[in-house]
Amino acid sequence: LPWGVVKNIIPAVASTNAIVSAVCVNEAIKVLSFCSQSLNTYMMYMGSAGIYSHTFVYDQKETCPVCTTHTHRLSLQGSTTLNALLQKLCDGELRLKSPSVTSSTKTLYMRKPVALEKATRQNLDKPLKELFSSGEELTITDPVFHDTSLSVIVTFE
Repeated sequence: LPWGVVKNIIPAVASTNAIVSAVCVNEAIKVLSFCSQSLNTYMMYMGSAGIYSHTFVYDQKETCPVCTTHTHRLSLQGSTTLNALLQKLCDGELRLKSPSVTSSTKTLYMRKPVALEKATRQNLDKPLKELFSSGEELTITDPVFHDTSLSVIVTFE
């Protein structure tokens, strides 16, 4: 059985495994011998154009919600509704999908589970000044963040 499986491996998979193995060994040699700078964050192999690899360093955005602990600040009218705030988080530079919001004292809106969504839905049409005070830190969770959350301080104009 194993011999039959080995003979039927798709050549592309075997080639990819060989390339990845070669890059790993090459990087290990560079790290152990200090003969060259090691790969930094990204490698692209261009197989159809020959053996060519290009490496570059990604710049870290200081306001990135995933890789930094930056607290975002928003200045809004006190009469802005919670729904408008959520829409701003979805449409703005953060591009959230379905955010949930909690303050330090209470849950403002939770999308899941359904029971919590029903209980907090009434807050969507309320003005922000009725839900929390100006300068209070809100915690935003979203499926985009997976295991982390976003801190936003909202001040009223």
